[in-house]
Amino acid sequence: MKYSVLLLCFFMLACTSKEDVLLPKSDHTVVGDVTDHSPIYMFFKTKDKDTLVDVNRKNSIISTNWILNIDKRLPLKLVIPEVIKLQMKKREEKAHKNALAENYYSYADSVGKNMAFLPFTHVYYEIGTPMKADLILYFKKGSKLVLCNNTTFDRAKILTYLSGLNLEVTPRIILAFDKNMTFDQYIQTKVVIREVDSFTNETPREFLF
Repeated sequence: MKYSVLLLCFFMLACTSKEDVLLPKSDHTVVGDVTDHSPIYMFFKTKDKDTLVDVNRKNSIISTNWILNIDKRLPLKLVIPEVIKLQMKKREEKAHKNALAENYYSYADSVGKNMAFLPFTHVYYEIGTPMKADLILYFKKGSKLVLCNNTTFDRAKILTYLSGLNLEVTPRIILAFDKNMTFDQYIQTKVVIREVDSFTNETPREFLF
């Protein structure tokens, strides 16, 4: 295992002695190592019957790769607004901007037994229902099914579905996620459908509905 991953694990243990971040799990490693990184944490909190998100970004450095360690129990409706704020801060930075710096979500590869990372640097998130697109793929909480053009299919078959459309032009694809979906399900879904971006030349856009 790379030194950077060992350091990240050590840092997480040191930071979570009083607070825990339960990472999402998947069965595939998209990226196995990230160097020159800063960790950002989103903790799962409760107050009375409400679920809250507690963001700790005090160790983040604009010019580095950012690794977001997000508790898998948090719903997207709490996570994504915070992610949008972080993305805006980094995109709008001028003085210390590093064009090569990326953003990653961390998760655990349950098969490889290692830390893994999912890049999301170029994704633009929006809150609300998408109004128009060539293809809108809807993902609901607690389901592995995808809805597109009144057709429902398993998310693992998404590439087969897209290939079978035989479109004459490259489609604009929008991903729409249920705002009540857990971050755990979101990461699992994103890992499974990670090659969807190869079907479009558009900037990746994801909606929370």
